[in-house]
Amino acid sequence: MSGQTLFEKYGGFSKVSKIVLAFYDTLLDSDEIGPFFDEVDMTKMVDHQTKFIASLLGGPAAYTDKQLHQLHRHLDIQTPHFDELKIILRNTLSEHGVEPDDVELVLQEFENRRGQIVREINVD
Repeated sequence: MSGQTLFEKYGGFSKVSKIVLAFYDTLLDSDEIGPFFDEVDMTKMVDHQTKFIASLLGGPAAYTDKQLHQLHRHLDIQTPHFDELKIILRNTLSEHGVEPDDVELVLQEFENRRGQIVREINVD
């Protein structure tokens, strides 16, 4: 890949924007995940998500672990929600021509952020 990021390989923000819009089309139809977005300004959400997905692809926009935690801590996102998001992301990336090995790289970057997004329930 000679130093080229996946972000560059797949066409930058214009391609990422199309992926994010398709991602939300599917996500909002989900009975489990859709309700998280009932009171959300979707224009802002799509903008933030585009930057987040761009960062997963090695693009210029990035969120720190602390920022991700702060953005999600008020939500009750559980492991099954995150797992469903991952499936939707996998399918959306594949549908938009991202090669299988590259899809796995992006999903691993997403997985690496699970701890900042999922609200773990402590069972003692």
